Amino acid sequence: MASPLLSILLLAYFVLTVLSFPVLNVSSTCEKTQVAILGAGVAGITAAVSLANNSVSDFLIVEYNNEIGGRCRHGSFGKDGQGNSYTVELGPNWIEGIMSPGGPTNPIWTLVQKYNVKNHFSNFSSHLTYDTNGPVDYLDKLDTFGDAYSIVEQDAGNILLENLQDRSFRAALNLAGWKPIGDPQAQAVEWYQMDFEYAQTPFNWKDVSSEEFTIANYNSTFYGFSEDTNFVVDQRGFNSFIHGQASEFMKTNDSRLHLNTVVNNITWSDQGVSIVNADGSCIDAAYAILTFSVGVLQSGDIHFSPELPDWKNTAIQTFEMGIYTKVFLQFPPDKVFWDKSSECFLYASPTRGYYPAWQSLDHQDFLPGSGILFVTIVTDQSYVVDTQDDDTTKQQVLAVLRQMFGENNVPEPTTSMYPRWSTVPWAYGSYSNWPPGLTLEGHQNLRANNGRLWYAGEATSAEFFGYLQGAYLEGQKVGETIAACLEGSGDARCASEKSYEVLHGTTDLDEYMLVNGWTETSFQTIGDVSGAGIGG
Repeated sequence: MASPLLSILLLAYFVLTVLSFPVLNVSSTCEKTQVAILGAGVAGITAAVSLANNSVSDFLIVEYNNEIGGRCRHGSFGKDGQGNSYTVELGPNWIEGIMSPGGPTNPIWTLVQKYNVKNHFSNFSSHLTYDTNGPVDYLDKLDTFGDAYSIVEQDAGNILLENLQDRSFRAALNLAGWKPIGDPQAQAVEWYQMDFEYAQTPFNWKDVSSEEFTIANYNSTFYGFSEDTNFVVDQRGFNSFIHGQASEFMKTNDSRLHLNTVVNNITWSDQGVSIVNADGSCIDAAYAILTFSVGVLQSGDIHFSPELPDWKNTAIQTFEMGIYTKVFLQFPPDKVFWDKSSECFLYASPTRGYYPAWQSLDHQDFLPGSGILFVTIVTDQSYVVDTQDDDTTKQQVLAVLRQMFGENNVPEPTTSMYPRWSTVPWAYGSYSNWPPGLTLEGHQNLRANNGRLWYAGEATSAEFFGYLQGAYLEGQKVGETIAACLEGSGDARCASEKSYEVLHGTTDLDEYMLVNGWTETSFQTIGDVSGAGIGG
C-alpha cells in the first residue's frame, strides 16, 4: 500500500497536470457557435459579411461597447441654431486614397458610396501658417520637406530592392538633408507631414517609424488608389457604413450580436476556442476571430490559455500603437475669428507637437455656421492631455489660439470636448504603426493564427496598417478563410497562416508575397500620382 505522503504527492501531481493542460470550456451552459467574432469594428463586421456571403450564418459577434463601429466612432457636440447637437468624428475622419481611372478602388470608398455617407474633398493645400507671434508665412518649408521626402522614397526603394537593413524615418530624413531641430517652423511642417498621418513622431531619439514600411504603406494607399482624401461630415456618423454592412446580414435586435460584453479569457487549441466574459457568460466556438487593437493585446487585459507562444507575444509587443486626439471647441458663430475659407491652420510652437494642426468645421464644404474648430495632437502630447482635466486642456488651446489670432480676438468657447483614447480599455490607442527594424516576417507573426484563433484588424495588414481599408481587407480575408475551413473537403483556402520562430534581420524581395500578407507590388504607382507624395 502506498504511504500517505506518496498518495498526497501523486494527487498533487495529478491536479497540477490537469490544471496546466489546455482544455476547452465544454460546459453545457456555454453558448455554442461555429464562429465567434471578437469586436464589431470594420474588421469584425466585414468578417461577418464574408461568412454570411459564404453561407455561414452560425456566428456570434461580441462587442465591448453598446454599439458596433469600434474605433470608427463619433460623438455629439455643441448646438446648432435650433438647439440640435452636431455629430463630430472622434476616430477616423477621412477616406484616404479613393480611386483612379484604370486603378483599383479603395473598398472604404465603395462602401461610403453604397451607403450614401456624406463627405467632401479635403484640400490640404488650403492652409495658413502661424507661430507664437501670429501669422507668418513658412509654406516654402513644405516644399523643402517634400524634396527631402522624395529622396527618402528613393532610398526606401533601394533598401527593399537590395535587401538592405531598414532604418528609422528620422535617420532617413537626416540623411536626406532635413534636420528641423532648433527650427519650430520646420518642426511644425514635419509634424504636419508625418505625425499627422502616422500618430507617431520621427523626432530625435523618439523615432518609432520604419523608413521602408512607412514609405510602402503610404504608397499602397495614395499611389495604389489615388492621392485624394475626402473628409466625412455625415451627421449619422462615419460608421454608418459599418451599420449599413451589418444590415445586410443582421436583423434588428439580432441575437447573434452581444453588445456590452467584455472578454476576459480565451482558451484556444487546434480543436476550437472557448471564451469567458466578465459577466460570467461563455462561448464555445469551432473558430474565433480576434479583432482587438494592438493596444488591447499589449495591455495584458486578455488572458490566454495556453499562453501565446513567444513568436506571437514578440510581434504584439514590438508593433506600435499611436494615439490621435482631436480637441473640439465651439465658438459663437457670429464671433468666428478665423478665415472660414481656409481648412487648415498650422501653428509652430517651440515645443514640437504642441497643438500644431487646426481645422475648421465652419467651412462651406463641412458644417457651415457651426462655429466649430478642432486641433489635433498625437501620442506624446495625447498622453499629457489624457491625464489632465478638461479645463486645463481648454486653457492651453485657448492660449495657443490667442497667440495665433490675437489676445483680444478669441472669445471663450461655448463648449469643448475631446476623447481620451489612451485610457479606454477597449482600444488603448487609435491605430498602429510599423517600428524601424521590424521585418515582414515579424509582422506576419502578428497576423498568424494560433490554432483556431485567428486575428484581423488594421494592424494585421502589411500594406495598409493604420487605415480603415486595412481592417476591411483583413476581416474579409479571414472570414473567407474560416468559411472555407467550415466547408471542409480539403479546401485549399483553409490553411494556417505562416509564422516564424526565428526572425531574420532584413526582408528579402521574394518575401513580399501573399503568404506574408502582401498582395500588391511594394512601390506601386497604379493610381494617379500627379503631384502625389507628402509635401507634393
